[in-house]
Amino acid sequence: MDFTKVEEIENGIILRTVRNFNLKHIFECGQCFRWNLEEDGNYIGVAFERVIELQAIGEDVAIYNTSLAEFNEIWLNYFDLKRDYLSLKEEFIKDPLLKEAVEFGHGIRLLQQEPFELIVSFIISSNNRIPMIKKCILNISKKWGKKVEYKGKTYYTFPNVQDLHIAELEELSACSTGFRAKYIKDTVDKIYNNKSEEVYENSYDINWIKSQPDQDCHEALQKFTGVGPKVADCIMLFSMSKYSAFPVDVWVKRAMQYFYLAPDVSLKKIRGFAIDKFGNQAGFAQQYLFYYARENNISVDK
Repeated sequence: MDFTKVEEIENGIILRTVRNFNLKHIFECGQCFRWNLEEDGNYIGVAFERVIELQAIGEDVAIYNTSLAEFNEIWLNYFDLKRDYLSLKEEFIKDPLLKEAVEFGHGIRLLQQEPFELIVSFIISSNNRIPMIKKCILNISKKWGKKVEYKGKTYYTFPNVQDLHIAELEELSACSTGFRAKYIKDTVDKIYNNKSEEVYENSYDINWIKSQPDQDCHEALQKFTGVGPKVADCIMLFSMSKYSAFPVDVWVKRAMQYFYLAPDVSLKKIRGFAIDKFGNQAGFAQQYLFYYARENNISVDK
């Protein structure tokens, strides 16, 4: 584990001597939309119908508004704290090109998020900017989620499929989702109406999709309206523990061109090259490359 021990404190827990855990790197690397930076440098987020706050204190990390039991049940896995990221990075830095990106985003960890929320969230993300994505998700959560109070402020959980199924197309559009409203409606309906216990090839059952081998999972997710190859890879990587997934957006494309490939390589070939090169760890490499490329605003001019 990437921490020495966990202790209970007032209104929370504290992880002692945490390695490979940087709040900005984790929450600003494109994998999540429910976390926000506070004026004091802490991050407050909503996940699994709870609100928690994280604070970096030297080599330690405090998690507030939780308990030791809840940490072991939810947050230990959510923050991927059972994984030894040092061993992972030691392999990556053998590549002198990737080494630069790994050292820059040294504190990245892949969050283990809720699949239904991620499916809807990344449908919203298509051809969209992060502030607008966050606004849409917040609007949906306010309309169909549950209220949670923390420090005198009201937060909203992301609705489950039963709650979001009642949403009308016009109501989803009113949440600033634009053309994506019809995609969300169709996808939610498919998941909600998938009540058969029979396992079959075209199942829309999220748990069944998650249980499939990586390539089958990738193809099954694309049967949802509004889910293309890149969005499917995001869902797989950030909520289904499919670490061969390699989402290719504009920043990852630039990073791959900058470090490895010619400027005219297609997105499909970039994805295939990355999976061949990094194997079942491709998703971790993607996060280091994405964060490095975006934060440094790299171009393909070497």
